[in-house]
Order: sequence, then structure tokens, then C-alpha cells
Amino acid sequence: MRGAGSVTASGPGSASGPGSASASGSGFGFGAGGGGGSGGVRVVVAGASGTVGRLVVGMLEARYEVRALTRDPQAAARAGVGGEKVRADFADRRSLERALAGQDALLLITSDPLRPDHDERVLRAAVRAGVGHVVKLSALAVTDPGAGDVITCWQRACEERLRACGLPWTLLRPRAFMSKALGWAESVRRRGVVRAVYGASVNACVDPADVAAVAARVLTIPGHAGRCYELTGPEPVCAREQTAVLARVLGRPLRFEELGVQEAWRLWRERYPEPYARALLESAERQRAGAKAGVSQTVRQVTGRAPADFADWARRHAGFFR
Repeated sequence: MRGAGSVTASGPGSASGPGSASASGSGFGFGAGGGGGSGGVRVVVAGASGTVGRLVVGMLEARYEVRALTRDPQAAARAGVGGEKVRADFADRRSLERALAGQDALLLITSDPLRPDHDERVLRAAVRAGVGHVVKLSALAVTDPGAGDVITCWQRACEERLRACGLPWTLLRPRAFMSKALGWAESVRRRGVVRAVYGASVNACVDPADVAAVAARVLTIPGHAGRCYELTGPEPVCAREQTAVLARVLGRPLRFEELGVQEAWRLWRERYPEPYARALLESAERQRAGAKAGVSQTVRQVTGRAPADFADWARRHAGFFR
């Protein structure tokens, strides 16, 4: 179930929680030949404090005018968010219109499936401001006809809202982020253990830095309007394999422990509202059935370089696990 103009992509992964996981940046450039964009492009990032948004701002700020939308510019600065930090709130129409005024391209990243009005308000403000191009971070699950959970349905609705807004658009559909393995960091540091449900099920997860590199090119170089980019890493991997990779990178033995479905459900319910927890369980079941194993070449096609594998990501983030 691919939309018109969709392009496939490749990568390894693991089932994890909703929303963006935290991750440190990388030194990745965003394209062959240093990007090739014009320094005159004005880019605004809604969701600049999250994993991908922060990386995109960092990749672009040296050569482009970049606005980072945030509810608290001072806190964003302390957290290391770059660019011109502009105060804006998804619930405040006027602040959004001021922040988007005069911008050529918008990267739209939202993270609350129970607040679909966030996308709607940003897009209305973008239309009023005359933004030239909207790039939306979605998820590859939207292409799976068997995915009907609250998170995926919200993502599909956001995509439809973008298509209907009247502005040129591009959709980025990544598989799970490799950075979700950071959820294991404390257990690895303290006990040398990784715990996950359905540990042998594979996911073509993607390095967030590769997603950001694609976004950076799409935002600044013409020719991507009306496209849906499916982004994965170079191969599907399972949590057991990721544990072995981390052990090699860290130079010490790690143990994998299979998490039972009931225990996984209990842990998710302790952390998330019931609809989110249900979505995570359904996602894990789809992964066990093989729905997340496919890979594509989109990262290479758009950026001109191969996507990182999980070992690449683990080496750059080893400090979190030590």
C-alpha cells in the first residue's frame, strides 16, 4: 500500500515505545558533494528538540537560515538545540504564524497521537504564511494494511491532512529508529543485560542520522515534492543480534533475556496510556509476523551514501552503554 511517488528504503530495527527516542548527534553530512543546496533557503523545524529535528538543525545551520521552533528557547539552548530558536506552541495559532512567516521550507514533526490538532494548526499557519514546501516525518507502518493501532491511524490522518493542505509536500516514512536501543542502556551498564519481547523478530531499523540527512536534502534541494520516501537501514536485525553487536562494540559479554508478552504489557502500561501500550503490543506482533523486515535503497538514492548499519550506530553511541 504505497502512495503515489513512494520510494522504498533499507534498515535494521527493534520494537520499542512511541514517539522519538533520544539520541546524540553524529557528524554526518546530508548528501553527496556537501549538499548542493542554496544558502538562501530559509528552513523552519517544528519539533526541533526531538531526535531527528535536532539533527536536521545541526546539519543545516552552518549554511542555511534555520529556525528551531520551541516552547522554551532558553531550555532548548541549554539542551544544545542549534539554529535561531523561536518561541512557538502547537496550541497557539498566532505564535505559529509568526514563527513560519517568510520561511521557504518546513520540517513538521509531531509526537502526540492524542493531539491530531497539532498538525492541523501548524499546517493552517503554514498555508497562511505561504511556506513553499512542507516535509512531514511520518512512519513506515502507514503502508502496512494490517496496522490499525492508534499511533498508525494518527500518522495516516496526518499524511492525509498534509496532502489536502494545498502546499507542496514530501513524506518521510522511517522504520524504527536504531536509537530506541538506548532504552537498554541502563540495564546494560548495571547488569550487562538486554531485555526485549520477541527477541528473534527482525526490524529494518534506521539510524536517525540517516533520516535527518534525507530530510536535510529534501528541505533544501528541489525535486522532492509529492514523494513518499520509505527509509530503513541496510538489513533487518533482531534484538538478540543487536545485543551481540553491542557486546562486540563494548568489548564485554552481554546477556539477552526474553521478555514475556504479559510482562512487556505491564511495563508499557506503567509508562504509557492504554492506547499507546496497545499500539506497542500490536506493533510487536506485526514485527513477529515479519511485517518490518523489508529494506530499500532510499537513503543511498537521496543522500548518495549507504545507510549506517546497527554496528555503525552502536560505535558512535557506545558511551551511553558504558
